[in-house]
Amino acid sequence: MGKVKAVQYGVGKMAVYTMRYMIEKGIEIVGAIDASPEKVGKDIGEIMGGEKLGITVTDAKDALSVLEETKPDICVVTTRSLINELEKPLILCASRGINAITTCEEAFFPMNSNPLLTKKIDELAQKNNCTITGSGYQDIYWGQLVTSIAGSTQRIVKIKGSSSYNVEEYGIALAQAHGAGLTLSEFDERIASVDKISDEERQKIIEKGDYLPSYMWNVNGWLCEKLGLKVKSQTQKCVPQTAKEDIYSSTLNMTIKAGDATGMSAVVTTETEEGITLETECIGKVYNKDEYDKNVWTVEGEPTTTITVEKPDTVELTCATIVNRIPDVISAKSGYVPTEKLGELTFKKQVN
Repeated sequence: MGKVKAVQYGVGKMAVYTMRYMIEKGIEIVGAIDASPEKVGKDIGEIMGGEKLGITVTDAKDALSVLEETKPDICVVTTRSLINELEKPLILCASRGINAITTCEEAFFPMNSNPLLTKKIDELAQKNNCTITGSGYQDIYWGQLVTSIAGSTQRIVKIKGSSSYNVEEYGIALAQAHGAGLTLSEFDERIASVDKISDEERQKIIEKGDYLPSYMWNVNGWLCEKLGLKVKSQTQKCVPQTAKEDIYSSTLNMTIKAGDATGMSAVVTTETEEGITLETECIGKVYNKDEYDKNVWTVEGEPTTTITVEKPDTVELTCATIVNRIPDVISAKSGYVPTEKLGELTFKKQVN
């Protein structure tokens, strides 16, 4: 393959890791893009807390010129959590024949939440012979790990999953998507109200591209596709999380008052034609000093198996997954290709 060239799109908290991991694995970063005036013009080495590396961050409004001048093998997009917020960079890459991988949670399996935009990106990527996908922590810990357990199970009745993470570690987009900092009435209006609708109304919203999925919504779609299950129905319920004491959020730059939302729990229930139920929950909130990440999955049936990952380094695992996936994306078929079709994720000593 030769030396892989990459452009980093978004140089926030996650990019500090993705850029370092790429460099350590032999990937040449040839450009960096961000919309923040505080980041534009800075050297990526400084952003990573080290010496200058000779690559300065370009304003997002000039993203096209960066991609055309550098001609990267891949663009790593670490900005927002909803795919409609990534329409510009992903369409830009797809229209220029540039492979792209993103940490955007909805992008993990966006065909079940925003089929309109996914189809648009897919058609452009196929036309211009490149691959677009979403990956990250969920690729292994909500995906491949679960399907591997399923592979050693004779009969499955239910798959239950629960994962918690500190929204402080991911940036403002994720914190806002979880309703952190909202009063309970604001949470009910902006977050929870989305799910107080009929299946028919939800489907219409999905088809229009206006649905707001929780992270497990897309994970359940990925799991069903990977396991060969046909979805009969899927619902989600978002519940605010609160604290008894005020908590300061450095990401939101505010003190969340006791009783206000520190984040949310989102439970997604999927019923399949095969009679297997998926009940998955993600809990994202601003942690107090005694809380920590946890990932627990149970495949119920014959036999029943539970696997627990205590205190996973979710940010680092997300970013390492992205970098290890890069060769898979570059060698994949053209189009919008979810990682369930890219094969098992493996460790890469070098990416070249």
